[in-house]
Amino acid sequence: MDHSSDQILPLETLRAFDAAARTGSFSAAAEKLNLTHGAVSRQIAKLEDWLGLKVFERNARGVTLTIEGNRLHLRTTEAFALISVNSDRWVEPRGTAVVRLASIPSVSGLWLMPRMAALENHPTKLRIVLDVDNRQADLADEGIDLSVRCGRGRIPGRVSVQLFEEQIFPIASPELAKEIGRGDPARLLKYPLINDSDASAWRAWLAAQDIDYRPRPQDRRFEDYNLVLDAAAHGLGIALARPPLTADQLQSGRIVAVDERVALNPVSYWMDRPVGRPRAAAADLAGRIAEQAGLAPEKLEAFLQDDV
Repeated sequence: MDHSSDQILPLETLRAFDAAARTGSFSAAAEKLNLTHGAVSRQIAKLEDWLGLKVFERNARGVTLTIEGNRLHLRTTEAFALISVNSDRWVEPRGTAVVRLASIPSVSGLWLMPRMAALENHPTKLRIVLDVDNRQADLADEGIDLSVRCGRGRIPGRVSVQLFEEQIFPIASPELAKEIGRGDPARLLKYPLINDSDASAWRAWLAAQDIDYRPRPQDRRFEDYNLVLDAAAHGLGIALARPPLTADQLQSGRIVAVDERVALNPVSYWMDRPVGRPRAAAADLAGRIAEQAGLAPEKLEAFLQDDV
């Protein structure tokens, strides 16, 4: 079999192939895996593109394996059998009430995790499988039902809704805050400023105070906001609070505000889903996330119905 690239196929692709081979139907495979028909179809197309050959013959009553597809199915069946022998392996839960939710580490730990029990248990039980990743994955191809991310707008190929925005303000460790004191915002420039993925937040806050800002050698950058908060708490400089991600740490006193002036962060929070009709459990979880974020009901309704 000739491969179109050297990239290793995701396990989800082989699972979709195995389910379709066993059931003889993309629709039945989708129901078995709690995916959409389109997601299974795309996984099979990815597999066939990778192999450079057809593994299924499509017909009105379903699908049947080609000769090459049958050979591949024998190999994948053996591979899955070998994997199942390992009793310590993690088996991802599956079922109609299981929802795959993707997010970045900071949002997962600081916003979703404190709300996880409420999201899963009220009013009925759901099971959230949380995919924590900084990549902007193809939701449909990877079988992800929903995504909560930080960004500046919609992403093509997804249905998106803005959950909430942030009014940011400077924070530091209690010890450094005493040294900084109160006064003109320009006083903060005497200290290292801690940025996350880029300098846009600090640029926006300082611009609101009529100060032009460009990152300096003494300033720091950490890709993940969890590390930004850790750096500030350990006295490495001044960071920006991003409510509500910082609510618990401010309440505990681990970090404190060093200036009460606020500015709108250019980055806001978005919920995405793949194009197409969402599964019932995914729509249910979207409603629970929207409620936690204070999203207006009419915006949620448009998000669940819109396919553009």
